[in-house]
Amino acid sequence: MFDIGATELLLIVIVAVIVIGPKDMPLALRTAGRWIGKVRRVSSQFRAGFDAMVREAEMEEMEKKWREQNEKVMREHPQGAPAEMEPTGALPPPSPPSPAPQPAKPAASADSRKATPPAEGKADEPQLPLDNSPRSS
Repeated sequence: MFDIGATELLLIVIVAVIVIGPKDMPLALRTAGRWIGKVRRVSSQFRAGFDAMVREAEMEEMEKKWREQNEKVMREHPQGAPAEMEPTGALPPPSPPSPAPQPAKPAASADSRKATPPAEGKADEPQLPLDNSPRSS
């Protein structure tokens, strides 16, 4: 903080021993320690008060921003209207609505059922095309 090197500190100690004397040196160091403690306490109180003021100013600024954003959102989305989301690409796009089921066809008459030959296998199973070409081995 004061940028005092080892040689300067040694010089201060030597001058203090000469000026104060070896008998009164412990009392002088104790007094200096008390003063240093008081200065540290005052500086820490000042720092805490300053930090509190900065935090309060930042909170007021953030509350102002939040209030402005809230007003903007309320203007864009009036009460009762559904909020539309902006696509972000994180989710797949919504699928189009499925078509309505077709009404049932009238049952075929007995004559039309006889005219078409029944397919091999069950009627519910899908039919695969058969390859009737000759195989060469």
